[in-house]
Amino acid sequence: MSAGAARPATGRPVLVRTKAGLAATRAGLHGPVVLVPTMGALHQGHRALLRLARETAGAEGTVVVSVFVNPLQFGAGEDFGSYPRTLEQDLAVCAEEGAAVVFVPSPDEMFPSPPLVRVDPGPVGEVLEGGSRPGFFAGVLTVVLKLFQLTRPDVAVFGQKDAQQLALVRRMTADLDLGVEIAAVPVVRDPDGLAISSRNAYLSPGERVTALALSRALEAGTAAASAGPAAVLGAARAVLDSAAGTEPPMVLDYLELADPVTFTGAGDGYQGQALLLVAAWCGTTRLIDNAPVALDGKS
Repeated sequence: MSAGAARPATGRPVLVRTKAGLAATRAGLHGPVVLVPTMGALHQGHRALLRLARETAGAEGTVVVSVFVNPLQFGAGEDFGSYPRTLEQDLAVCAEEGAAVVFVPSPDEMFPSPPLVRVDPGPVGEVLEGGSRPGFFAGVLTVVLKLFQLTRPDVAVFGQKDAQQLALVRRMTADLDLGVEIAAVPVVRDPDGLAISSRNAYLSPGERVTALALSRALEAGTAAASAGPAAVLGAARAVLDSAAGTEPPMVLDYLELADPVTFTGAGDGYQGQALLLVAAWCGTTRLIDNAPVALDGKS
């Protein structure tokens, strides 16, 4: 394709399915090149990522979107087979938001043979999400590294909803000198407060009502910040305990107030920015959410 064909424009983006095709396309892209890695099933949260990417790329730059449901980050019994796949709708969203290229590889294209080498996420990858989903972050970081190698972006855009993932991508990028700037978009929520996720589509109407306890718990916790870490956790847990008694019930996986770099617990006397993180099951759907909390250490 010509270099001009990769400029941002209205209309359908270039669809690339192979690594060889991506390499040929990448050679003609105008910089800066901004990557938005996704697993598809694009929603308003992804639109926020795409809009930041378009703004970051500027008038002359290029937005590249990857759509890949990564098998490495799904454990046994998780929803790899049923994860929403809506490519035609995704391409329409990418066109509306000014993406020039959409890379949609198959699992065999990305991993012609089972990868024997994977990225070790280190201690941050062993707690919270890493503790509940062993191997998850190794799968995430391995595919993100591959996407960075294939697309060679100047900037990559991620969502703050996956806060631990975002922190690990930033750490990998710095530790391995990848030379990619990592930009982040705050959590995007529906009007009722539920953090937008592709997995929300799995929720029944009753389960969605139950799921609203996640954002309410975060609101209660952040409102108690002036009283210290124990009060933050206590206020959030009270909301979640109440949701556990509803029908359908919420089943808590974890609730933690953590240092946003190490993801270790923010104990009594902790001072500075922290993250209040929660994961819970509503029916068969596991949801995560988080909110920043400013602690002054005076409690």
